[in-house]
Amino acid sequence: MKEYLNIELKGINKDGKEQNFALKDFHGQKIVLYFYPKDNTSGCTQEACDFRDNMNRINTKAQVIGVSPDSIKSHIKFQEKQSLNFPLLSDPENILSKMFNAWGEKSMYGKKYMGIIRSTFIINENGEIEKSWQKVKVKGHVDEILKYLN
Repeated sequence: MKEYLNIELKGINKDGKEQNFALKDFHGQKIVLYFYPKDNTSGCTQEACDFRDNMNRINTKAQVIGVSPDSIKSHIKFQEKQSLNFPLLSDPENILSKMFNAWGEKSMYGKKYMGIIRSTFIINENGEIEKSWQKVKVKGHVDEILKYLN
């Protein structure tokens, strides 16, 4: 079994209830696992809202799960404020993000720092990575995912 399937993280389900999640819990389902830097920032909000607004087109094909280093408290506020309809996982120690190479060196205004590299992965029903997008550009990304899933 792939090691990343067994990592258990705290998160909130689509109804805003706190629970523990492991990717193995979704065995038999296709997953759109996306890593984003921070709740309630412009790009991350746009990406989450794009998923939310297209959920009726996505959820017949896959389960969407968002992951960031933010706390459960932050996720709850983000989910409530944006009416998000999918689980958000909290990965403050970047355990899962490192396994998916979604944690690394970034650069802003010439300054280098470590952070979440916006990334998306399609995990098939057997828990294998089927498709990945690294250094995602938010605009049009959900359409790319839908095109792939169709």
